[in-house]
Amino acid sequence: MKKLGFGLMRLPIMPGGNGRSVDMNTVKLMADLFISNGFTYFDTAYMYHSYFSEAVFSRTVVPFHPRDAYTIADKMPTMYLQREEDMPAIFERQLRRCGVDYFDYYMMHDVNMSNYESTVERLGEFEFLLDRKREGLVRHVGFSYHDDAVLLDRILTDHPEVEFVQLQINYMDWDSESIQSRLCYETAVRHGKKVIAMEPVKGGTLASVPDAAEMIFRNRDPEMSTASWAIRYAASLPEVMVVLSGMSTMDQLRDNIGYMKDFKPLDREDYKTVERALNVIKGAVDIPCTGCGYCLDGCPKNIAIPKYFALYNTERLLGSCGFSPQEEYYWNCAETHGRASDCIRCGKCEAICPQHLNIRERLTDVAALFEK
Repeated sequence: MKKLGFGLMRLPIMPGGNGRSVDMNTVKLMADLFISNGFTYFDTAYMYHSYFSEAVFSRTVVPFHPRDAYTIADKMPTMYLQREEDMPAIFERQLRRCGVDYFDYYMMHDVNMSNYESTVERLGEFEFLLDRKREGLVRHVGFSYHDDAVLLDRILTDHPEVEFVQLQINYMDWDSESIQSRLCYETAVRHGKKVIAMEPVKGGTLASVPDAAEMIFRNRDPEMSTASWAIRYAASLPEVMVVLSGMSTMDQLRDNIGYMKDFKPLDREDYKTVERALNVIKGAVDIPCTGCGYCLDGCPKNIAIPKYFALYNTERLLGSCGFSPQEEYYWNCAETHGRASDCIRCGKCEAICPQHLNIRERLTDVAALFEK
């Protein structure tokens, strides 16, 4: 399987339309071109495009291509489950919406600290997925994940039957203390799991880096787009089986096909180029926190200050293009830590901060951005 996947999350929209106003003709042409170039992997989910993405797939791909020409991945919406009976009803609805008899890849959507025990384990989601696999309705089972490596290790230890994990992986988040792309990837590999990379371009925002960083990429290879560096970075990881790209235009698709059809991993000089560009991007951050964690000692509200600052910097620097994984990570972290707005301004953090940051004021900024 070629390493580029078509994410059906940011599809082209008709002028003036909403999430359900998908330009079906353009999507069909894009899907035809994608498949004709040997790519097979499509990714959708229950709520994408205002609950319309699955139907888009059934109308633009299924009627025009044989079943063995494509693979389709879908997800059980963990965030909507209340009872065990919800799962079979949703699953059958997804099969009908997608217009298929089985899913090639099926996963639990967005497993994290807040729902692992309260929903995933309580309702027996792993068992449900395995039952569908035994029935031939699912070929491969896994889950998408937005949390830290410690919990991921626990889940994969508890459930070795999982075949793959979908992780947020990009060069901006690779060494991030909050998102932990590297640590999560290494954890999955240690458990012998394949990885699907999502958000390689952070929702399209790593295609719009500061001018100085873009020039570094251009000097290395003027034929490669800025976005290509992000996608190829994720695809170069040996245990990544596919990298998802939420393509919104034919031009984006053609660009991706151009360098992914005969994909070549980044070489040593390429990695140096990414590192130089990343240093420029990091130099533009708003809060110069080094993530040392000294400020955490003695915080009466257990606020995850370095993690929140890292998410804030990424959001301010790159934006969210209408979808903010930073905000999702913020609320996941707030399940087990104090919110930024919980700060009582005691000043203990500032007294010990080696960078002498005005932490109390910056937490106000974080709260204003993520708790709106």
